[in-house]
Amino acid sequence: MSGVTPKARTGVPGLDDILIGGLSAGRVFLLEGSPGTGKTTMALSFLREGAKVGEEGLYITLSETEQELRAGAGSHGWTLDDKIKIFEVVPPESLLDSDQQQSLLYSSDLELGETTKLIFDAVERTKASRVVVDSLSEIRLLAQSSLRYRRQILALKHYFARHGATVLLLDDLTADTTDKTVHSVAAGVIRLEEMTPDYGAERRRMRVIKYRAQPFRGGFHDFIIRHGGAEVFPRLVAAEHRRDFVRGRVKSGVAGIDALLGGGIEAGSSTLLLGPTGAGKSLVSLQFVDQAIRDGGKAAMFVFDEELGLLFERAKPLGFDLAALQASGRLSVVQLDAAELSPGEFVQRVRDSVRDDRVKVVVIDSLNGYQAAMPQENSLILHMHELLQYCNRRGVSTFLTVAQHGLMGEMKTPVDVTYLADSVILLRFFEAEGSVRRAISVIKKRTGKHEDTIREFWIDNGLHIGEPLSQFHGVLRGTPALPDDRAPPRPGLHG
Repeated sequence: MSGVTPKARTGVPGLDDILIGGLSAGRVFLLEGSPGTGKTTMALSFLREGAKVGEEGLYITLSETEQELRAGAGSHGWTLDDKIKIFEVVPPESLLDSDQQQSLLYSSDLELGETTKLIFDAVERTKASRVVVDSLSEIRLLAQSSLRYRRQILALKHYFARHGATVLLLDDLTADTTDKTVHSVAAGVIRLEEMTPDYGAERRRMRVIKYRAQPFRGGFHDFIIRHGGAEVFPRLVAAEHRRDFVRGRVKSGVAGIDALLGGGIEAGSSTLLLGPTGAGKSLVSLQFVDQAIRDGGKAAMFVFDEELGLLFERAKPLGFDLAALQASGRLSVVQLDAAELSPGEFVQRVRDSVRDDRVKVVVIDSLNGYQAAMPQENSLILHMHELLQYCNRRGVSTFLTVAQHGLMGEMKTPVDVTYLADSVILLRFFEAEGSVRRAISVIKKRTGKHEDTIREFWIDNGLHIGEPLSQFHGVLRGTPALPDDRAPPRPGLHG
């Protein structure tokens, strides 16, 4: 189709999605970031992607040696084939001569000119369609002034344009300068950043600062570098994802819970399970997981707080054989380490899990662990909003657990996300007759009516729900009072 600029794919998973197809072919782009942020890895992926479609690639290095580059590629399991040439720009012999090192007569103009000529000769010789220049810091030092540096960058740009090459200029930002020359000259600018939290692994993110005459996904996007290269996690925009589905009812399989919820929850809605540690939030969510699978669907669980072996062992006496369900492919249970996980990677894992249209229920246990992976609380709210909207639009029912601070009496929630959820189920401990009991209630349900009662529940080879606790008040405060001094019936006597 006329008017459409052809794109050169980068070979970095997720990055082409952000760039809406890749880099405009025949243009010069800047990839900048401090040392260690992943520039070389992404540049090599760019050349390898070109080699897959038969394009000649050229890596021009002014800093690393060919041996270092090949070793770096080998660490990802890559072998650079004959389509990718590496050219080292070696400093002039005079620089290596000890007699010349102190000479004030050595011409930087001559050195800059020689370097440029070596680059041009390498491109002419290889006829490369994709070129990487690593790095601009060396050229900036040789230029010695902003004016000469700009002229040199313009010369490189016009030369590459005449040859139709797609070029990545790498800048490690080590020079003590705020010169934005390349920003104005390049067709696009991609910035890589690395952050070190107080605890846990480093976090990497990227942003497209500029992409001339082309659409792109703005904002920051998390990415990681692991064996096999870099992977970018595009920022989720829920409005871009919608799937037609029949909005039926999702039930728990426990009559008392379904009665509290007015018959169940709407498919494609979100439910928040709120209560202190040990109140039974995970158990309630497992009821919905189990019932969804019994109804012929699939489910996914993302567990931050509990070791999977203990979870499987604890769930089995309650009637949930999670190991067998996982082995059958109907249930996916993923254990996550908040200290090693970026928010973007977590969102991508959830997205991958619901690509299968048969997945009907997703459980995130708990939001406290997810919050630990977030740099700040405001970001958590925004991430959760987009993630819940995304799941809802795909017809997936999402269950979030949040552990409140305290066990009885006044409860404190670490982060308030109740307004995001379509339904909120509240669990409480309360004391009666010298024993600790549990209560459950539904305090919010956007879709349809629900019971406004408080019911006692207990765990005995499964989850059991009692009749509404209508004979006394103060359950949610943890210390119920009986108007006529009658004692509430004990769980073992009515179930």
